[in-house]
Amino acid sequence: MIPTTDWGDLRRFFAGLTEFTFEARVGIADPTLVDYVTELLTRFSHYDEIYRVKNLYGRRLDQVSDMLLEAETRPAPLNREVHRHIGDFTLFWSGLYPEALRWMQAAPRKDAVLNYKELGKRAYRIASTIPPADNPEENTVLERLSHDYELCLYGLNELRREWERRDDAPPALPPLG
Repeated sequence: MIPTTDWGDLRRFFAGLTEFTFEARVGIADPTLVDYVTELLTRFSHYDEIYRVKNLYGRRLDQVSDMLLEAETRPAPLNREVHRHIGDFTLFWSGLYPEALRWMQAAPRKDAVLNYKELGKRAYRIASTIPPADNPEENTVLERLSHDYELCLYGLNELRREWERRDDAPPALPPLG
């Protein structure tokens, strides 16, 4: 288990990187959207969050096709979270790790016939129409994610380039004196 302070450090890292990339490189100066993407990256840094949707038997669902079926079996307040997760899942993989889609959408997997971009946009749109239990403002950001899905994909792709660029940079030297 990672201590809370490490999660705070990781969140601050993602917050700075997301804000810089989305505002400076992509031109999205929307603090609510940037905060949502930051939280998504922080949550999805843990494997259990990426694959948190489970079926009625407790089996972890790792394909979007199975998540879609599960969303159809749940009542409105619960299926909202599954649709939101589908949007997050497709945005995360398509934006940060598009090379993983070759495996995730390869035959004989059920997701081989799915268009993650279209399903992600649709999932965010559906989730944005279902009233949330605790945070009504979240529907606005989900609607924005649906509308600007491709731009957010581009932003995440640029974000990855930025963190890889930083990984390749030599460590900063301490100041002299």
